[in-house]
Amino acid sequence: MKMVGKKSRSVFFLWWFGMTLQLCFLLCSCAEKTSFRRGLRDINSMESTSIHSGLHLDTENPKQLVVHNGIVSVTLSRPEGYVLGISYNGIDNILEAENDEQDRGYFDVVWNRPGEPYKFERIHGTNFSVIASDGDSVEVSFLKTWTSSMSGSSVPINIDIRYIFRSGDSGFYSYAIFDRPEGLPAVEVVQIRFVYKLKKDRFNYMAISDARQRLMPTMRDRETGQILAYPEAVLLTRPTNPEFKGEVDDKYQYSCENTDNSVHGWVSTLDSVGFWMITPSNEFRNGGPIKQDLTSHVGPFTLNMFVSTHYAGKEVTMVFEEGETYKKVFGPVFVYLNSASTNGHNTVSLWSDASKQLSKEVKSWPYDFPKSQDFCPPSQRGTVLGRLLVQDWPFKEGKIQYPNNAYVGLALPGEAGSWQKESKGYQFWTQADSKGYFTINNVVPGDYNLYSWVPGFIGDYKHNAKITITPGGVIKLSTLVYKPPRNGPTIWEIGVPDRSAAEFHVPDPYPTLLNKLYSKLGTDKFRQYGLWDRYADLYPRDDLVYTVGKNKYSKDWFFAHVTRNTGNITFKPTIWKIIFEHGEDILSGKYTLQLALASATDAELQVRFNDPSIYPPHFTTGPIGGDNAIGRHGIHGLHRLFSIDVPSNLLMKGKNTIYLRQSLAITPLPGQINGMMYDYIRLERPPTPNT
Repeated sequence: MKMVGKKSRSVFFLWWFGMTLQLCFLLCSCAEKTSFRRGLRDINSMESTSIHSGLHLDTENPKQLVVHNGIVSVTLSRPEGYVLGISYNGIDNILEAENDEQDRGYFDVVWNRPGEPYKFERIHGTNFSVIASDGDSVEVSFLKTWTSSMSGSSVPINIDIRYIFRSGDSGFYSYAIFDRPEGLPAVEVVQIRFVYKLKKDRFNYMAISDARQRLMPTMRDRETGQILAYPEAVLLTRPTNPEFKGEVDDKYQYSCENTDNSVHGWVSTLDSVGFWMITPSNEFRNGGPIKQDLTSHVGPFTLNMFVSTHYAGKEVTMVFEEGETYKKVFGPVFVYLNSASTNGHNTVSLWSDASKQLSKEVKSWPYDFPKSQDFCPPSQRGTVLGRLLVQDWPFKEGKIQYPNNAYVGLALPGEAGSWQKESKGYQFWTQADSKGYFTINNVVPGDYNLYSWVPGFIGDYKHNAKITITPGGVIKLSTLVYKPPRNGPTIWEIGVPDRSAAEFHVPDPYPTLLNKLYSKLGTDKFRQYGLWDRYADLYPRDDLVYTVGKNKYSKDWFFAHVTRNTGNITFKPTIWKIIFEHGEDILSGKYTLQLALASATDAELQVRFNDPSIYPPHFTTGPIGGDNAIGRHGIHGLHRLFSIDVPSNLLMKGKNTIYLRQSLAITPLPGQINGMMYDYIRLERPPTPNT
């Protein structure tokens, strides 16, 4: 009996235990489903990982958010929004984990209160939230809201940094929303960008175009090198790879124009993995299509520059008055990762794949998936169509001409040419076809002026009527005719009016200060370091003299009009001479010297006709410029055109000399090279009844 009783109790215990397990399982299952549903509503309330449609969201750590879609895993700090890590293709962290957490992937702004020094600020959010989680994508927000307690320590702009993760993407999107409500103090903003600092012992090959790509030195190579005229330029004296010994590394050597600044990044040849920054549109960048800016550089670092004063100077600063309101969306841009077989050298295939991905992103622009109401979706954007012709009246008997690759764009209302200094609004640019027809698509609603400039002709065009874009609207303009500045027929000309000094003589670099990439390419020689010092080598005693009809500007016109270094960091002005024969009688009236500058930095150009010592000069620009394009290996900066009246009594039949004096010879700041680059010079005679 006792044995039977024990067996019965054992059976009962097993039955009870089994039922209890089933009940626990059901309770846990219900709890998990409840937690999952709650996570779709508000990820902040979750205490476990939610999984849906390939997207995994892990918020167990209250100070971090981990998002992965089976291809890429990204770890962000919260509520700050710093990118702490990116895992891909077996690499635990693409970013440099040795850096502080806020110094791996971040968004920064350089700003100042009026009259005060610049401040560098990594933007960190104070409020984290999930904007959307719809099963195939997640958008998260890291918002910094400015309060009076932040005065002096944080830029007075509300900044919302957004990240978008989608199923099936080999990467992620990011953008930033700037908002200034009423009542905020005055501020000046000079730089806005995203920054990613990659793992330094893995990423060693950089690519920014089909031709401009190569194995790169390391940050350690820079740290053991010799700083040259400014900290960014370093002569590599003890590199780990002997191939780089004697080279100059300078991040400005890898700048490019906005229109070409669309995909760049790094490859780890050890892992056959690429990290790329893809920008499908330039509408949110400042300064227009040909403004230059940074890309990727030794670190290894990859940047996305939205706003900067590089190659333009303070004239493109975003200036906000006290109480001024403002709103703008910067981006989205795409961080793309790819990989290839580890067999063989795969840099070319990875670059080619990144370029194809860029094409896909451009075709998808404007995106339809950002959730911010401030980002204008495709359906709400407008279109402008038209035709631009050119009539340069004495040229080819005044016939209407079809402009070749004319740049046509929309920017905030202003004066002709103001687009190149405009930093607050959106800009939308295209190039006309061979018959002058153009279409500007995907324009954000608002008020604009239509601007243009045409390679081969001087000046800037502006359509007089304001253009108002409405949601989904299409504006068809009548035929527009640009009449470039001209007062009479051409006597002679130097250069090509294309807003660049590239057609002039760019000297060979010093053999001890080479960047071998540009030596091998045979192009972009102007990107070599120290070319400005070659002027004194080529003209050791006397300054440049150019005789019209005898000299050729491609060989005899130095690309930069710089001061002369006399030693001990002292400089003196330089005077260039243009000599020309005027074989005919001098006409009564006014001649015109059309003088276009491609760049100017702390310069003053004084122009004198047949009298080198007359004071005041017949013409002066006054102190101009801060683009520093000479010192930063750019062949152009801000463009300036001066139409100079030349009374006929200043010229004579026979030999004439024009004196161009770069009069400012101050001791420059490190990295600044005083001087200017010419774009084009033309002397016109007065019009006659026959012309």
